[in-house]
Amino acid sequence: IPPPTMQSAAAKLARQQPLLLSHSSSLPFSRGLRLAAPLSQRRSISSASFSPSRQPVIVSAARTPIGSFGGSLSALKAPKLGSIAIMGAIEKAGIPPEYVQECIMGNVCGAGVGQAPARQAAMGAGMAQSSIATTVNKVCASGMKSVMLGGLSIMSGYRDVVVAGGMESMSNIPYYLPGARTGYRLGNNTVVDGLINDGLWDIYNNQHMGNCGEACATKYGITREDQDNFAIASYERATSAWQAGLFDGEVSPVTIKGKRGKADSVVGVDEEFSGMNLDKLRTLRPAFAKEGTVTAANASKLNDGASAMIMTSGKYARENNLTPLFRVRGFGDAAKDPVEFTTAPSDAVPRALNHAGVSAKDVQFHEINEAFSVVGLVNARLMDLDLATVNVHGGAVALGHPIGSSGSRIIGTLYGVLQANDATIGCASICNGGGGASAIVIERLN
Repeated sequence: IPPPTMQSAAAKLARQQPLLLSHSSSLPFSRGLRLAAPLSQRRSISSASFSPSRQPVIVSAARTPIGSFGGSLSALKAPKLGSIAIMGAIEKAGIPPEYVQECIMGNVCGAGVGQAPARQAAMGAGMAQSSIATTVNKVCASGMKSVMLGGLSIMSGYRDVVVAGGMESMSNIPYYLPGARTGYRLGNNTVVDGLINDGLWDIYNNQHMGNCGEACATKYGITREDQDNFAIASYERATSAWQAGLFDGEVSPVTIKGKRGKADSVVGVDEEFSGMNLDKLRTLRPAFAKEGTVTAANASKLNDGASAMIMTSGKYARENNLTPLFRVRGFGDAAKDPVEFTTAPSDAVPRALNHAGVSAKDVQFHEINEAFSVVGLVNARLMDLDLATVNVHGGAVALGHPIGSSGSRIIGTLYGVLQANDATIGCASICNGGGGASAIVIERLN
């Protein structure tokens, strides 16, 4: 496979067509601005609008197993997990790592991880020192936003081969000592949990994001029983999918080096889904409000894991005999009041469908990240979805939610669902702290 050319189509276009406003332009600045089309007349351009040569296709996807909090993957920091996922994706694609031009990886809690987490992951996976690496933080949507940015890079002609995904080791997020930098003068001080502070806290309303889940359940009348039933279904679906081997092609096993002369161990299965006693699930106390409905069991868990996929242009895949698994049809973002982040996917999905040029009825399966059971329930209701087509291999409640990785993880899982059901069009969506959400539409090709 020849290395992709760094001479992009975008660079050629820039030489052929002068910019509207350049330093040498004779137009007054304000006059130049008025030449732009009014906002009402502009439209977004989907990947389907580009020629097949520039449409982003995914030729491989891989993820680590999802480890429990303090579990078998807790010895590995996020960049190491990212390297393992990237290596898995590169191996499945069958291309040399040095041909990947850029690495875009989501990571939310970077304290203690070290400088430039995505760069660490890229170097650990054997990518060339000349390759570019970018770390993305859009909270829980970080991994999905990374894939969207990779798609835009390919659509524009800027890149031909990109690895995109996300990574998080929630077990390794440190505690903070605010004020220690300048010294403690007198009296007690506070130790701050970096995991909650930077990953799980609604900074705008000074509350845990679980309280936002409670507000959503109250507003839409979603009961504790509804959420517990949804959670049980998530566990049962995840268990059935693992037993049927439906995750085997998705997961790249992780080898953990043995200590003190002990043999190495291999982790090849998600840890979370098998650790719940479903008989006790309905008996747990509410986690965020005394009379609340959200519990530790019907919410997602704290986890470690990473996911990655190799994206190329259609032309590059064709010329180098790579077999695309699916293509990115379109994507969209949405944002609203931070306390209402739980329903933001229902705003992002229509935008993604419009960008993709498909209708809601064209979508055969959905992945909606299960930050809480109420998130899956409320967005399915708002979009009038059949729950039989949502998260059919289980979701984050059962599988786990390493926050920097989940956005890209659910894209790979969605492809597995399409493949298992001989379906074509799917949509993945994920809410994120601050009131946002992202969604992406994919089309299975093989």
